[in-house]
Amino acid sequence: MTALSILELVRVTQDTDAGAALNNARELAAHAEQCGYQRIWVAEHHNMEGIASAATSIVIAHIAGGTKTIRVGAGGIMLPNHAPYIIAEQFGTLERLYPGRIDLGLGRAPGTDQIAVRAMRRSPAASDQFPQDVLELQAFLASASPDQRITAVPAAGTQVPLWILGSSGFGASLAAELGLPYAFASHFAPDMLMPALEIYRSRFKPSAQLDRPYAVAGINVIAADTDAEAKRLATTQQMSFADLVSGRRGLSKPPIDDIETYWSPAERAQANQMLARSVVGSPATVRAELDAFVAETGVDELMIVSDVYDHAPRLHSIGLIAEAMK
Repeated sequence: MTALSILELVRVTQDTDAGAALNNARELAAHAEQCGYQRIWVAEHHNMEGIASAATSIVIAHIAGGTKTIRVGAGGIMLPNHAPYIIAEQFGTLERLYPGRIDLGLGRAPGTDQIAVRAMRRSPAASDQFPQDVLELQAFLASASPDQRITAVPAAGTQVPLWILGSSGFGASLAAELGLPYAFASHFAPDMLMPALEIYRSRFKPSAQLDRPYAVAGINVIAADTDAEAKRLATTQQMSFADLVSGRRGLSKPPIDDIETYWSPAERAQANQMLARSVVGSPATVRAELDAFVAETGVDELMIVSDVYDHAPRLHSIGLIAEAMK
């Protein structure tokens, strides 16, 4: 069976605040653990009032503290925003607190706008150093040598597993060169999925962490008892993407009966292009379409994004997906 994992968006909705979003994420992780999901990740986003995971390492600690066995990690940390030494300290600390359960996925995009980049005192050119920063971070997580002048305490020796995230061929090439697992963001950037997987697999070089390619693909999956109900729930995500492409920022919105009343033709076209890798429906529909996706891509693991507005239906969606794929 293909492994199932979750990318948790930590959405702040029109009916919740950030505290409730964080507690809902923790509860969802506990539910996912019971359902057999392998890992749950959260992503670093800044200056977005509808997403509460900006302090990513703290959110991971909150989620890990409410679970026992599921792996918890970053999907990802936007490394150009940070000194590798600080990220090593943070994730080494997490590994000491929750041994064997922490993942560190790394991306080179800022995860925000240029105003927030300036507020973080980071250069927009920092992304050019991404490959070198990954290697530096990896070295800080490795065992310290006797003559090493600076050590990331308590990170040294934790060997927190690194992942490369991407939505283009760049990340695929880097993951292959470094022999790291690769997670592709097809849940919002589907066009390059197959070329990126080909690059990754064909160029992969075994490493101390990984002896063969291991690929994960993000995919939007919303499940409900019927196809019709799932399609209605999916309008929340459709509105979020319409807002994204139009430059509107705000909180997650409750589902509506007719999405055509919300978006313009241009917004619909762009949002649907970004959401092309989506599965929406009953358990039977979900099983059939996810089986087809795995057969097409050959991925080792599915990273599920189930962007449902209300907490109870979202828990139900996560449970139905797991049951459908057993």
